[in-house]
Amino acid sequence: MSVQDVYNNLFSTFHSMREYLAPVLKNSRFKDTGCLTPEEFVAAGEFLVYKCPTWSWEGGLDDKKRDYLPSDKQFLVTRNVPCLRRAVQMEYTNDDVETQLIHNQDTNDDDGWMYTHSSRVPTVMADIAHTMIGDEDEEEEEKKEMQRRLENLTVKDDKEEEEEEEIPDLDDIPDMEDTFEEDDPARADTHEVNDKILQVRTYDVFITYDKYYQTPRMWLFGYDEERRPLTSQQVFEDVTQDYVKKTVTIETHPHLNLSLASIHPCKHAEVMKKIIERMGDGVNAGLASNEDTGIRVDQYLIIFLKFMSSVVPTIDYDHTISA
Repeated sequence: MSVQDVYNNLFSTFHSMREYLAPVLKNSRFKDTGCLTPEEFVAAGEFLVYKCPTWSWEGGLDDKKRDYLPSDKQFLVTRNVPCLRRAVQMEYTNDDVETQLIHNQDTNDDDGWMYTHSSRVPTVMADIAHTMIGDEDEEEEEKKEMQRRLENLTVKDDKEEEEEEEIPDLDDIPDMEDTFEEDDPARADTHEVNDKILQVRTYDVFITYDKYYQTPRMWLFGYDEERRPLTSQQVFEDVTQDYVKKTVTIETHPHLNLSLASIHPCKHAEVMKKIIERMGDGVNAGLASNEDTGIRVDQYLIIFLKFMSSVVPTIDYDHTISA
């Protein structure tokens, strides 16, 4: 066990005790600090489940329930999320520039959050705000588009019925053995590892409420292509390397008896506050200048998932907004 691992274990124990002793946030500080009350966390979770039904609530173990959250809504989870490639394999190009969201110029802190080149992460905060605030128009447009597609399929089916299909001669169909080359990776033994075959991992992604930091917290549990749990080192292969064993550590899930990779929430409120301010400015500039425009508290987790993509850019858990 490395020195960093020992430190992480000690800090995890310290944090658990600190969270236990911390008071529950009662008054909303959403726009001022980027923090959430437990009630606001539940409201944001309800909106996430509504917008993206792959997410659901779970209650966890009875002896680990938090009394400041509903018994059946202790945390959120989405399961079997695909991870098609490793984060360490990602390459940057001139068009895929990583930009830092927060940088403390006074302390020269380089641990700020980044927007990665992942296509799932919009690069302009106003774009996210515009999309979420215009949800009703978007849903109406989607209904119209679906109707147009159904009409086109009906016309296409009518045309296909009128056409006469030609049945090929069986002698003209090549033998299956002749279609494969000797070194074709598709013919490889299923028990052999071949770097030409895509190794697809899957993840269960959890979101809990952290009482001490008063923000959501993300947890990851991964499986390989044969549904065997990933080791800690394998999970770290799917994390942006700047965050491995620093922002992302192995800790005990607060509602389950499992040790999972966790994205530490110490900067979540700071980042969310900055995003809320920027998105609010973008919406006000694009729509109208009044106090009612901006980001609602129930949209918190939608935004939260966006900046979490900078830490785990290849885990495709976010389908709340088409990118």
